[in-house]
Amino acid sequence: MARKTIWPAIARGFSGRCPNCGAGRLFRAYLKPVDCCSACGEPLGHIRADDGPAWLTILITGHIVVGAALTVEMLSPLPVWESAAGFSALALVLVLALLPKAKGFFIGTIWATQATGSESA
Repeated sequence: MARKTIWPAIARGFSGRCPNCGAGRLFRAYLKPVDCCSACGEPLGHIRADDGPAWLTILITGHIVVGAALTVEMLSPLPVWESAAGFSALALVLVLALLPKAKGFFIGTIWATQATGSESA
């Protein structure tokens, strides 16, 4: 099967869909990929994203939370407990929202580049 371009596969993975057809779901649980696509039958269970999604999620979350914290503290200083609670909650929400998208991004990239995606090559 010929793979067209990397960008549609990455976009499909980012949206939680099969990188091949875009119709089937990529995850059967929060971060657990399906063994194969329910729509096209493409095997996806062997692709391992490992630590890439966590790294990307923390990188993005850190930049957003630290930037927001610095801006808020410069414009309107909050009590320490409010800052700690608010920015911790923001970080938690961002991590939980971004992690599946980052994992889909990595799975789509690994699939589109025809990398093995597993330890056994």
